[in-house]
Amino acid sequence: MTTLQITKGNPTPEELAALVTVLAARASAAPAPAPDRQRASNWATYWRNARSPFHPGPGQWRASAHP
Repeated sequence: MTTLQITKGNPTPEELAALVTVLAARASAAPAPAPDRQRASNWATYWRNARSPFHPGPGQWRASAHP
């Protein structure tokens, strides 16, 4: 059993009841199932293999020929 201690303020009995109700509901809720993560195919994520954009500047024409 967990204890609840109010360290600041003076809540009313109704506010405490509401807080305890929310905490109890949250503690008893079933955890959500983890999403099934499948890696997308390279065709769907072609941008991962795309080359980075060319940034103009001194000597960058040499770098433009390299993949």
